[in-house]
Amino acid sequence: MNISNNHGIARTAVQLVASIVLLTLVGGKNAAQAQSDTNPDSQSADSSRISVHLVTVGPGEQVWERFGHNAIWIRDDASGFNRAYNYGLFSFEQEGFVSKFLQGRMEYWMRGFDTDPHLQGYVSYDRSVWIQELDLTSQQAVELRDFLAWNELPENRFYRYHYYHDNCSTRIRDAIDRVIGGAIELQTGSEYPGHTLRFHSLRLVSNDLWTYTGLLLGLGQPVDEPLSAWDEMFLPLKLREHLRNVVVSDESGNERPLVISESTVHESSEFFESEAPPRWTLPFLAVGLLLAVVGFLLGHKATECRIARAVFTDYSMLWYTIVGIAGLGLAYLWMFTDHDTSDRNENLVWFDPVAILLVVLAPLLILRVRWADRAGRLIAIFVAGISVLGFVLQVLPGLDQVNGPLIALAMPPNLGIAAGLLWYSSLEGR
Repeated sequence: MNISNNHGIARTAVQLVASIVLLTLVGGKNAAQAQSDTNPDSQSADSSRISVHLVTVGPGEQVWERFGHNAIWIRDDASGFNRAYNYGLFSFEQEGFVSKFLQGRMEYWMRGFDTDPHLQGYVSYDRSVWIQELDLTSQQAVELRDFLAWNELPENRFYRYHYYHDNCSTRIRDAIDRVIGGAIELQTGSEYPGHTLRFHSLRLVSNDLWTYTGLLLGLGQPVDEPLSAWDEMFLPLKLREHLRNVVVSDESGNERPLVISESTVHESSEFFESEAPPRWTLPFLAVGLLLAVVGFLLGHKATECRIARAVFTDYSMLWYTIVGIAGLGLAYLWMFTDHDTSDRNENLVWFDPVAILLVVLAPLLILRVRWADRAGRLIAIFVAGISVLGFVLQVLPGLDQVNGPLIALAMPPNLGIAAGLLWYSSLEGR
């Protein structure tokens, strides 16, 4: 049996079914006709036939797809205008991409697409697609349509991207809220579901150990503050969820739900959102304790065995390289970039930049270089002592960053390897 062929047949079948659903939802509009009509001045004055939909796309395979996506779909039955506006466009090939990414100065842009092929692209990658029709007045629908057309102009489409506060989802939230008089913010800004930016970030990458660890390491205290429902809508699926509870007034002043109806274009068979972050503190602690025991035993055996001494040298260099570089990276994010969510990062206690000095001093200590012996011991004690002090001070108010797994991972080897160096230094030469 040819598995790849069967996979291709299955994907084709999914695409065919999704296309039928899309054609039904869109009303069979001609895509070429829709694309040709992008100027609001050329559109029909019959605004009663303009419909507005929120398109929500579930997570995908790539790390930047794990948080989902969305778009605003505007359809004008009179003119055939049929366009989905996407605020999440970026390019790896843009000038200075790496520098802008590291500095937190990424530029994204928005653009309108023919609705059918745009949504079909997500379906082809087995990403869930849901549609909510919004109950806007005729005037509101026209205002939103015209705003999006203005926003798509080359001089207006670019914006400074922020992963949590100004992204593809918040831009859509704000555009809708703008035309309904701020009803979304008014009704959700004081509602606190009890979650944080860290909670959502970690649960959405729970299937990726390295990304999970990187986010846990790099995000500082600001991401542990409680979020309102308004703030949670930086996530497309949360925008979809919270809009269900928003009510608006029609032209007669009567209140009604903002969301008229919901439909599913495609339900993914592979990609889903986790409800909560994984509980990896104990596994991280097991790894940390293992690293600590190995570090101490190598230091103990290094006084007797030449091979153990060589291995201990490499082992200590590798650990302090990891800790030191991680610490320098955290300090850089906090002090020299626009990544405000990396400010006041307590992980600097356990991933101490000072440890980078031990990459040189630890091997020299093991080689019995006189001047390095005392300096190496003092800095190893400092790195280990700060780890313990930071752990003890967690009981104080204000030091409540959620980083238990990283403490469990880093503190034991900071202690164990330092103990190994001290043991070796005190016994070698006897």
